[in-house]
Amino acid sequence: MSDLSADLTELSPPQTAFVVPSPFVPDGAGWALMWRVELQKLAGQARVKVAFALCLLGPVVFVVAMAVQPAVPADTLFGRWVHESGWAEALVVLGFSSQWGLPVLISVVAGDLCSEEDRLGTWPLLLTRSRTRAEIVAGKLLAGATYAVVVTLMLGLVATVAGVVAVGTQPLVGLSGSLVGSNRAFYVVVLAWLSVLPPTVAIAAIALAASAVSRNSWVGVIVPVVVVLLCTLLGLLSAIDPVRAFLPTTGYEAWYGLARTDSYTGPIWTSLAVSAGWVLVGAGMTVLVMMRRDVSAQ
Repeated sequence: MSDLSADLTELSPPQTAFVVPSPFVPDGAGWALMWRVELQKLAGQARVKVAFALCLLGPVVFVVAMAVQPAVPADTLFGRWVHESGWAEALVVLGFSSQWGLPVLISVVAGDLCSEEDRLGTWPLLLTRSRTRAEIVAGKLLAGATYAVVVTLMLGLVATVAGVVAVGTQPLVGLSGSLVGSNRAFYVVVLAWLSVLPPTVAIAAIALAASAVSRNSWVGVIVPVVVVLLCTLLGLLSAIDPVRAFLPTTGYEAWYGLARTDSYTGPIWTSLAVSAGWVLVGAGMTVLVMMRRDVSAQ
């Protein structure tokens, strides 16, 4: 009997360290498993924790700074009304964030999602698991988009709540010069923050592509920031008016039409289409590079 047990032990397949997906991830949904794995990895990164802390503290610091001084950022949209309405506070934070804050916060994390594996030499380990390369890349793309959405919504929520608590829900002076009632101003603020989601996800896609192509974390972070800088500078030139709408950063200004008496949403729909195009380009480049890459030598 002992000999038979020994034989059966030798014939049994070796055990692996790969964790079986949870019941919430059905068979054939490996992309969902890798999405969850990448989100778990992001949750443990110090840079992500710092980004979340900035999203929680940054708007509060700005609101407090505005409250303790009589001066206002009059050269910015709604800046002169920050002492008059909490909705103005939220929109001023949106203006500052869309210029630099959001692109940098997104690039610092998304620009390292693929190159991190090159830096740590873990691509061969990932590809020996029971998940395909396509599923792994899909998980990284979805994790980058999820992070971009969460950071944007967190920043917008904190800015809105901080502004309302510190100043109040008084009517907002719109861009057309007339008062916007409190209820409508609330919807303007909510829709304005939601409208910057598409260009923010587009920046994340560009950062992922730079990360995959360069295999370098610094390049993955710097390239999208430089792209944002160049697009911002180009946006100041009237000569590029025919192509201005196709820049990935133009969507950050699409909400201006909401803050008028005769509101219009055309630029928002244009931003949605243009951002989708940039997402397809960035994601397509990432997939093409990663599906053809030889990582056996790493």
